[in-house]
Amino acid sequence: MRAVLSKAVGGPDSLVVEEVMDPTPKPGEVVIEVKAVGINYPDTLIIEDRYQFRPERPFSPGAEVAGVVDAVGEGVKGVFKGDRVIAVPGWGGLVERLAVPASSLIPMPEGMSFEEAAALTMTYGTSYYALKDRAQLKPGETLLVLGAAGGVGAAAVELGKAMGARVVAAASTNDKVEFALDLGADNGLIYPSGAMDKAAQKALSGELKLATGRDGADVVYDAVGGDYAEPALRAMDWNGRYLVVGFPAGIPSLPLNLTLLKSVSVIGVFWGAAVARDPAAHAANMAELMQMWKDGKIKPRVSRTYPLEEAHEAIKALGDRTAMGKIVVVTEG
Repeated sequence: MRAVLSKAVGGPDSLVVEEVMDPTPKPGEVVIEVKAVGINYPDTLIIEDRYQFRPERPFSPGAEVAGVVDAVGEGVKGVFKGDRVIAVPGWGGLVERLAVPASSLIPMPEGMSFEEAAALTMTYGTSYYALKDRAQLKPGETLLVLGAAGGVGAAAVELGKAMGARVVAAASTNDKVEFALDLGADNGLIYPSGAMDKAAQKALSGELKLATGRDGADVVYDAVGGDYAEPALRAMDWNGRYLVVGFPAGIPSLPLNLTLLKSVSVIGVFWGAAVARDPAAHAANMAELMQMWKDGKIKPRVSRTYPLEEAHEAIKALGDRTAMGKIVVVTEG
């Protein structure tokens, strides 16, 4: 079978496509014939050894896949060849066939495409865990989403609306803000690209305060970090919850006196670790997300698809932060 491999530390152009042995299922496992692979920001990090996990090389990136069960291992019950499923292996997904524990499978709803299925679990799973479990977002509250056109940001916009919040979408270009408004955001804001000095940060904080309303944001969903973090923190309401999701613009240093003055909670969001620690809560969240999809409240936006041979271009496109919604690699033309 074909596999996209990281054989040396490097960027997307360091990846190679090679023929490798097909997997066989061990007891408790199934082999999936992979149809689509969602590309996520961790894929840009893991191949450069900048992610929390560093798998032994050679390995394949690709954290979430959708496909069809091709073989069933000994002892597996309730899963059958031909079942349409989703899996989140963390890495290893950019291949034509993948062995995973049968217990980790998520059934695909009827009518969902493989591209949608590969684009849903990580982004919506992360954002739902953040908004529901970590921030406990309530109907009527104001949610500010930084990076609102990216994978997790777009999911946060949709989920915020589905949960009854007023959503303000912030992004770096007019096209990205328009994209977030099409997802249902109530208001949008273009923030400057690149580094900001203190005067620019102060100006951005004022703009965020105007966009979120007189009292400021109840919840900030920060999938950007960098110089955008402090202005967003300054634009928060009393008892606000600041969600730390990602750092494509760099790891920020927050002035903690602001958290005291506003009684703001800064809350980390590590969805992957939460899934491992509480699989029952994860299963419940996924069931709720699948129901939201069935009800038409959420719909993954796949902006670009690439064939397996061009997986490096897919990861490159995500890394340059030009993509809106999700990028998906498909194994068949």
